[in-house]
Amino acid sequence: MTLSWIAENPPLWDADKMRIVGQAPAGIFDTRYSTLPEGEQVPGEWWRVEDDGKTLGYGWLELVWGDAEILLATDPEARGRGVGGFALENLAKVAAKHGVNYINNIVRPTHPAADELTAWLTKREFKLVEDGRLVRRVRRDG
Repeated sequence: MTLSWIAENPPLWDADKMRIVGQAPAGIFDTRYSTLPEGEQVPGEWWRVEDDGKTLGYGWLELVWGDAEILLATDPEARGRGVGGFALENLAKVAAKHGVNYINNIVRPTHPAADELTAWLTKREFKLVEDGRLVRRVRRDG
């Protein structure tokens, strides 16, 4: 498997986003995603993860108060194949280019696998802070 990280400019709602994000189990993402019309621009900066032309996941980033909030979505059929980790590390590189110090993610309490996702992020250097966010310092390599 050779994964590609592809910036979307502008990021538009499409069939792959609906399949991976919009049809995710209840409680994972904002329910507004399931009702977006195709072709509508979505907020933030988005990238898709592809393997041989097939979209396997997404990463998106919003700059918030000098840090970057990130979200990840992986095609259920691609889970356990490194897609999420690939997206996470690429989002961290993008955040470093923006000059932010921290990336953060909030695992919704309604997420059906909240404990597993929190553990996955913690294994990847995220720390749970008092307001419920998971935060990781952005590395500046080189």
